[in-house]
Amino acid sequence: MTFPAPFYRWRPHPWHGLSAGAGAPAVVTAFIEMTPMDVIKYEVDKETGYLKVDRPQTGSSTPPTLYGFIPRTYCGERVAAMCDDVDRSDGDPLDICVISERPIDRSEIWMPARVIGGLQMIDGEEADDKIIAVLDVDPVWAAVDEIGDLPPMMLDRIQHYFLSYKVMPGHESTVRIPLVYGAARARDVVTAALDDYADMFGSEIR
Repeated sequence: MTFPAPFYRWRPHPWHGLSAGAGAPAVVTAFIEMTPMDVIKYEVDKETGYLKVDRPQTGSSTPPTLYGFIPRTYCGERVAAMCDDVDRSDGDPLDICVISERPIDRSEIWMPARVIGGLQMIDGEEADDKIIAVLDVDPVWAAVDEIGDLPPMMLDRIQHYFLSYKVMPGHESTVRIPLVYGAARARDVVTAALDDYADMFGSEIR
C-alpha cells in the first residue's frame, strides 16, 4: 500500500514537523495553542510537541483572539536585530494572533493566516514580537490586508491583553509595546524568524 507524500506515520511535532506555509511570509500556517475562551495559559511543550498547562492566567483578561505560533520559526538574532531596544530574543517560535469572525473554541489546530501587522513587544528585555493576522479563508475579513483596517478597539484589546497577561498582584509589568507595525514589516519579521530557524535547526523538513 502506498501513501500520499508527505505522510506522517506518527503525529508530527507542530513546531518542527509542520510547514510555515507555501505562501509565507504573507500567508502562514498558524498552530493554535489558546482560544478566546481560555483562562489557562497553554503552550506546546518543546520536547514532546504536546500541549501542556503552563499556568493559570493571573488576571481576569482572556485572549481576545486565537493565539499560537508559526511553525519552523525561531526568534533569534535576526528578530532581535529588528528591535532597537534589546539585543536578544526569547528563543521561542514566533507568536501569532489570528482573528476569526466565527468563534473557534478548540486549540491544537492549524489554519492559514494572512499577516496584516504586528506588535513589537519587549518582555523582560527580550524581543517577543506578536504577529497579527486574519483567518485567510474568512469571508468577513477578506478585504483586510493592513493592521489599520482593523477596528481600533480590537487592536486596543490585543495590546491590553499582552501588557497585562503576566502581571501578578502587587508587581509591575515587565512587558512593553514600543511599536505597532503594518503588514510589510510583519512579513519582514516572519522572514527573519524563518531564517533564524534555519540557522538554529536547519532548513530541511524531516
